[in-house]
Parts: sequence; C-alpha cells; structure tokens
Amino acid sequence: MNPINILGINVNTYNKQEVLAKLVFFLTSDKQHYLATPNPEMILEATSRDEELFYILNKADLSLPDGMGLKIAAWFLGSSISRITGADLTKDILALAEKNNQKVAVLNWGNGLSSAEDISQALANQYPGLKFIAQDIARKVIGQDDIIEVVKKFQPTIIFVALGAPWQEKFIFHNLSKLSSIKIAIGVGGVFDFLTKKIKRAPKILRAIGLEWLWRLAKQPWRWRRIYRATIVFPAKFFLWRFIYPFKYRPNVVCLLYQTEQGRGGEIIYKILIVERADEPGHWQLPQGGRDGEDLLTAGQRELAEEINSSKFKPVVALDKLHVYEFGEKISKFGVKAKLARGYKGQKQGLFIAEFFGGDEDIKINHWEHRNWQWVNDSELVSQVHPLRRQATKIFLNKFKQIVADK
Repeated sequence: MNPINILGINVNTYNKQEVLAKLVFFLTSDKQHYLATPNPEMILEATSRDEELFYILNKADLSLPDGMGLKIAAWFLGSSISRITGADLTKDILALAEKNNQKVAVLNWGNGLSSAEDISQALANQYPGLKFIAQDIARKVIGQDDIIEVVKKFQPTIIFVALGAPWQEKFIFHNLSKLSSIKIAIGVGGVFDFLTKKIKRAPKILRAIGLEWLWRLAKQPWRWRRIYRATIVFPAKFFLWRFIYPFKYRPNVVCLLYQTEQGRGGEIIYKILIVERADEPGHWQLPQGGRDGEDLLTAGQRELAEEINSSKFKPVVALDKLHVYEFGEKISKFGVKAKLARGYKGQKQGLFIAEFFGGDEDIKINHWEHRNWQWVNDSELVSQVHPLRRQATKIFLNKFKQIVADK
C-alpha cells in the first residue's frame, strides 16, 4: 500500500489490523525495522527546523499517523487514514511481546515524569508475563555506550525509546545497528507516563472527535506552545503547502565557496567546492538551500555554515534572481520528490559567493544530505556537476568570473 505525503513526510495508510500483521512479520524477519509515529508538531519540526529529522522520518519502515491533524490533512489529499496513536500502538506491541515471549527494552528519559523504576513496576503489574528491562538515560544521541552494552547483554527483540522527539528518533537512527537482536525499534515520547498513571489520558469521546489536545491543554497548560503549533500552525502550513505553494517558486540560495592556489606558472587557480547528494550517488552540485524568509546574504551565510559545519569563510557578494526552474520528477530531497518535500512549483535562485580560509579538516558535511565533497578547478566545474545542474552552474560560474576579475 503506497504511503501518502504530508508536508514532505511519507505516512502509511494501514489500518490497525494491517499494522499488527506488519509487526508480526517484522518480528520474524531477519532485518531491523524502525517505526515512526509522526504527529503535526513533529512534522513541523522536520520540515522547518531539522533536516536530519526529515531524513530519518522518511527512512522509517512504518510511519503511522498520530494526530487528528494528519487525518484531516489526508482527507484534503483525497485519502482516508486510520489514526494510530503512539499510546495505543505501544500497548499493542507490549501485548504482542508478552504473548510471543519476546524480550523488550525501554530506554527512558531520566528527567521525565516517569522513572525507569516507575515503568518497571507498571509493566510488571500490567504485563506479568513480559520479559523486559527499563533504563533511565540522558537525551544524548551518541556517547551512551554503557547503556548500549546493557541492552546488548539482555538481547531484546523490541526497543522503546522514550526521549521525546527528535532525540528518540536520532538515538534509534544512530544506534540501532549496534543492537543486532532488535527487530522493532520505536520512539514513544511520553507514552509510558500513561502506563505509570503519571498522566491520565483524555476520555475516549474526546479522543474519538479529535479533541485530545484540549484535554492536554487543561491538564498541562505549560504545553500551550506545542499545542498551538499542532492546532494552528500546522493547519496553516498545510494549507499553504497544498493550495498556494504549488503555484509559486521557492526562494533559494546557491553557495559558491572557493579557495585559491598558485599554479606552476604563478597564475591563480580557483578551486570551487561541490557536494555529492546522499540520496543519489554521482549527483554533484553546488551547495544550496532555502532562504526561509531571510535576505540573500544572511541566507547564504547561514546555509553555507550549515552545509559544511564551518564558519571559516569570508562573504564576497550576494547576487539575486539569477536562475528560475521548475521541479522535475528526478529532483528530490532525501528520496522524496521535491514538489512534495517543498510544496513549490520550482525554485528561483540567487548566488552567494564566499572565500574559504580554513583547511579541509574543517569541512564536515551532514550525513543525511551529502555523501562526499571535493574541490574542483573552476575550468572543470560545469563538467563535474550533474547534467541537471549544468545550465544553472554555467550562469553562476560566469558571475563568479566577473566578480573575481573585478577584484
């Protein structure tokens, strides 16, 4: 069954029975499986602030919508989806584990409402036949090798990570391969607070009509910002993505980072940085990204710093409105078609030129975005980038040559 796409995030449309069948299959499979339960707030975070989270969510083996906002969004896309909450899914998985004699590990945020001891008591009372361990951990993606060793020694087939988004998703992504016994990994946020009765779930009638958020607001008023984003910001952004952006071009900045070296004859040789896309081996291009409402110079500095994780460059010039193009079927973001990931018809690009004064060791590309990088001579730039990028790259290179000639 094909997933639907909401703001660039793929979401499965399985009903509860189909999900349970998938879980049984996952437990008998030789592979590891990551389950995601995206909600409106998580999707907003992934699409506006956290590209790594965007990448991870779209790598999920099963992505189940948690939130009435996603159900309504799917309706506007012509699809009907079953809302499967993280709380309900967790109970289903625990019951399945108990029935099939599967070991379970729970990694719990140590500063949350429920402690590992609270969770252990709740599981022992509610699932007396379940074999499990529960451990309190910090909100750290990597560097918790002692916890990893404890889990490895226990050899569970199912792991719940209750750190809250995006920490739990990133913890699973970076550590799952170290835990070879795990067949199912899922981030569950504060779900275990319901099992420990630290928090009371909304009445079924409120859950059924999509007003669970109102119950949470009444019980936890300090969550109002999160609820506002889920109930106001998400619908507004979805409306723009679905009905407005498809007719507009996304403002984009291309970053041309260069360094110089002296040739054998004393001439200046310009080296330009290009990057290879993580989702398409062999697709080389100049670094680029959205402007996010910023002026071109500000956006260029931010985007370049994010792309190479270094600030060792000096801005030279920013040139607006140099190239416009429409998204094609082959242009994507982390495997998601650009029209879906961005929502826009295409892009209108400006150019940010900067000179690099660091060393190669200072350049650290993001694993979810690029797989490699290299310096190329300006004379070879056009031939080295992907054919889809060559027309625009010619324009940017000509502007670069004009700028350095005038220096």
